[in-house]
Amino acid sequence: MELKTPRGSGTNEYIQDNKFFARPKSGGGKVVVDNNKGDVVFKKPNKEILKHDRKRQIELAMLEDKLVDHGYTETEISDKLAEARRNHLEAS
Repeated sequence: MELKTPRGSGTNEYIQDNKFFARPKSGGGKVVVDNNKGDVVFKKPNKEILKHDRKRQIELAMLEDKLVDHGYTETEISDKLAEARRNHLEAS
């Protein structure tokens, strides 16, 4: 239903944009606005960091496989993996 007048509608028909709405980013890159020119620049993710993360995930998967082969229970495996993650974060 479209209002013909704002009278009695409880509004003055002034429409505001939501300035705090964050649109989802696509492509996985970081969006940076160059203040000097006003151009939008898309930064690619750092390949070295992505490579390091993949290696860490592979190490944890290998550790999990070894623990399963040695006959540890699920709770023991999850505890040891959590400890290994903590050790990696402390070392970094």
